[in-house]
Amino acid sequence: MSDHSEVPRFPFPPSSVPYDPGPEMRELMGKCPVNKVRLPDDSRAWLVTGFHETREVMIDQRYSRELVFAPGRQVYGTEASLADSMVGMDPPDHTRLRKLVAGPFTQKSIRALRPKVAEIVDDLIDSMLAGPRPADLVQSFSLMVPASVTCVLLGVPAADASRFHAMANKIFGSWSRSEDEIARAYTAMAGYMAQLIGRKRRAPGDDLISGLVESPESAEKLSDIELVKFCVGLLAAGHETTANSISTSFVALSQHPDELARLRADPDLAPAAVEELLRYVIISGSGFIPLARITREEVCLGGVTIPAGEIVLPTFDAANRDSAAFDDPDRLDVGRAPKVHLSFGAGAHHCLGAQLARLQLQEAFRGLLTRLPGLRMAVPMSALEFRAGHRIANLRELPVTWDDK
Repeated sequence: MSDHSEVPRFPFPPSSVPYDPGPEMRELMGKCPVNKVRLPDDSRAWLVTGFHETREVMIDQRYSRELVFAPGRQVYGTEASLADSMVGMDPPDHTRLRKLVAGPFTQKSIRALRPKVAEIVDDLIDSMLAGPRPADLVQSFSLMVPASVTCVLLGVPAADASRFHAMANKIFGSWSRSEDEIARAYTAMAGYMAQLIGRKRRAPGDDLISGLVESPESAEKLSDIELVKFCVGLLAAGHETTANSISTSFVALSQHPDELARLRADPDLAPAAVEELLRYVIISGSGFIPLARITREEVCLGGVTIPAGEIVLPTFDAANRDSAAFDDPDRLDVGRAPKVHLSFGAGAHHCLGAQLARLQLQEAFRGLLTRLPGLRMAVPMSALEFRAGHRIANLRELPVTWDDK
């Protein structure tokens, strides 16, 4: 693709099927695991679609997150809010911060949250049962599960959940938003978090923030700025991804009725089904530029030589559909239980909240499929609308109905 006019412009238009990579992405997947693309400002980047190549970008220190934010570099939407945060750091700075905040996210700690998550799910379903049908699964359930869970985790009053969603939507939604708009939303959320941290210092509770502010007075203590950035990132990033995973996963199951019936008949399949749904439906939204890396030196990736200082874009959705890593990757199989997928990334930046997201998805589908008999979409697939420019496929609404017991 030496002719500049033949280099595809990225991001691609949204797919008509929310959990499919789309024709433009599939064309590149069929050519090479690494392809040259043009970004909105006409600069060059390298789009990585292969599973093994994407994983290499995530774990190899030659691909830097920190250099993305070097002076003079163009950043897009989400990226603009991540400079100096843990997500925008390389080791050893990233390693130090992650070690300090990792404790509450161990499997043991997350398992202890299961009863509370189950209670939140059941309370939301109680409200759905008491309300009209069809119900909007997005507003009445999908958005509220992670908002409520993360607020509990941080010690944020549940009454502030809707406020946080609005701010998170501006910060972590569209790359096309102006930097000023993103900055204002980030400042508002950071200001609230700073006030909350101050209250936790004066009157600690049984929550993540209280645990972090009570850490020993030493060089290994989080600074106030680091703590604010961590809390904002956790609430905003974890909220949107988990919420949209619930909604889009149900859409995918609805279009595969045999798999939906299989899961409904055997709730013990939930852990395996969640892993398969994570692999199958995590699709970047229209207008989204993935979390980029910059090459520190010349590299050879997937047989392609990439010079130093180049933008590299790993795409988890395409990688999760790579036939080199998965048998029949376009088939949804709730019993597949893939041991490895890239929906949570890999390496130093593997998602800190992965176990929390898994727990929420497991409990969400436990509640939906056991307490709402015959739960189904109330509109055809063609009637669904997705918000443009979001990090992952983001439904405006999802009307659903169910049978009386």
